[in-house]
Amino acid sequence: MTLLSATDAILVIIDFQARLMPAIHDGARLVANARRLVDAAGLLAVPVLMTEQNPAGLGGTVPELAGAGPVIAKMSFDSCAEPAFLEALAGDMQLVICGCEAHVCVGQTVLSLLEHRRRVAVVQDAIGSRAPESKEVAVARMARHGAEIVTTEMVVFEWLRTAAHPQFRAAAKLIR
Repeated sequence: MTLLSATDAILVIIDFQARLMPAIHDGARLVANARRLVDAAGLLAVPVLMTEQNPAGLGGTVPELAGAGPVIAKMSFDSCAEPAFLEALAGDMQLVICGCEAHVCVGQTVLSLLEHRRRVAVVQDAIGSRAPESKEVAVARMARHGAEIVTTEMVVFEWLRTAAHPQFRAAAKLIR
């Protein structure tokens, strides 16, 4: 994968859930970055797909992200184990991934997507774990297996590609 493209991407938001986020290291910053990605996706017509792990136990998606896209409920940590998830990702789109926890649901989903030969970019500053070292190990493992590791700002500006883009000013405000 080279540069990300807004015309060839899906933003995948994994398990940013109400009962889970208070335990996640730096959770508020991660949710804010995910919100920036959602807003940029809206400006640039990038579809959004969301998951919720055991919503009866962990609650729904945090209010800051609720309603950003269709939600697939799951019990498996690996989102790919839910047939509706893979069906929603049909085609050869770039998958831009954010969510929690980096070393569990995000990690297992990303590794499965890579096994399915999907193009995956993991947004490092929009994924989290309870312990920073768990996230660090997960990011290294995902990269070692072929995931691109990016930041929120990289995604937004690669989706834009140019300051001449009609949505440049609006998207740039998301980063400031």
